[in-house]
Amino acid sequence: MTFFKSLYLNSRIFYILAILSVLFFISYWFNAIYPIAWLITLGLTIALLFDIIVLYNTAKGIDAYRILPEKFSNSDFNTIPVRIKSNYQFKTFIEVIDEIPVQFQKRDFLKAGSIPSRSIFDFEYALRPVQRGEYVFGNLYIYAMTRLGLAKRRYSFDKSAMVKVYPSFIQMKKYDFLAIDNKLSQIGLKKIRRIGHTMEFEQIKEYVRGDDVRTINWKSTAKHGTLMVNQFQDEKSQPIYSVIDASRVMKMPFKELSLLDYAINSTLAFSNIALKKHDKVGMLSFSNTVNDFLPSSRKKTYINTISEALYNVKTQFLDADFGLLYSHIKRQINHRSLLLLYTNFEHISSLKRQLPYLQAIAKKHLLVVIFFKNTELDTLISEPAENLEGIYDKTIAQQFAYDKKVMVKELQKYGIQTVLTTPENLTVNTINKYLEIKARGLL
Repeated sequence: MTFFKSLYLNSRIFYILAILSVLFFISYWFNAIYPIAWLITLGLTIALLFDIIVLYNTAKGIDAYRILPEKFSNSDFNTIPVRIKSNYQFKTFIEVIDEIPVQFQKRDFLKAGSIPSRSIFDFEYALRPVQRGEYVFGNLYIYAMTRLGLAKRRYSFDKSAMVKVYPSFIQMKKYDFLAIDNKLSQIGLKKIRRIGHTMEFEQIKEYVRGDDVRTINWKSTAKHGTLMVNQFQDEKSQPIYSVIDASRVMKMPFKELSLLDYAINSTLAFSNIALKKHDKVGMLSFSNTVNDFLPSSRKKTYINTISEALYNVKTQFLDADFGLLYSHIKRQINHRSLLLLYTNFEHISSLKRQLPYLQAIAKKHLLVVIFFKNTELDTLISEPAENLEGIYDKTIAQQFAYDKKVMVKELQKYGIQTVLTTPENLTVNTINKYLEIKARGLL
């Protein structure tokens, strides 16, 4: 039974059978063709039997496996290497079909190639997930053929393997690397001049050329008989929270990813940068309830805890309760902190409903409201209107775009910092805002 399940006839044999059918049909009028057709049939039968015997003469002619990573990075291309080893004594032609997870909706995966005698064939392919969660791989099928290519022998490997898709740790590593390598300007991050200097005292040291004369400590100078200066360091361990709105407004898609996933990817990358700068980072997600809360910490390994929490954040199809958010922040976050609120407002009226709660939060904390530009509206505005309906659509789009700018002014009027950004530039603009706030000493 196993033999018949693994044996397949190649398309080449059906083409030959089609030709034979035509020859037998023609032989009805031309008798001389009849014996030729039977000779071809006999030759085909012998060749097919020979092909099958050669393929099944080696007990395990093919070994193969895919190398799955421990986890996938959401919204990034993740490579999956595949290694195939041939134990046959002849050059083997192969077709590879991998049953990739159903989330990709890809049913045409096929990789063809050839392997010399007793050799190894390596290749890799890339998958780009756009949803967090568990992705289950099925079987890896290898179809082996000889040079005749009449029959195929199917081999099956790697049954049922599961990989979890986490927030974009590839994006996080990219920003981390560029920050260490001092190349942040290549991806749009700005160098912001620090205003004055921070007042966190570190030590008193002897003056050397180049030190700021304004930091001379005259009492210590008189005591030591030489110029001494106060040395300051950047303020560290400031509490910073990423607050993620997981309500229905964040379900809006953009380039296959939801706004929520953009916010989650940004949170992970930003939290890693903040930890590198020795600040304390935390995370909070909410909709009609507070779903997740991680108090701020400066442990280097805390980024793994944040990643696990972000993995489980789901979009709720309910309205966000900003009143509940305010009461939770009031109870749980006692020290003045930087709060980065990822949310979205499409109309000025929706902002005004939540404005009293945002004002209340901003009284005790430094609040930055991060919301999104609708790039589809920008496309509609830039296109010329060709008829009355087009003029109407363009006018409405311009009104919505103008509302976004009004929202920024409205929030700034109450001392609330804002970031209005396109989804693809969210991480860069968020980190820029963080660097600006640190440079200006606002926290």
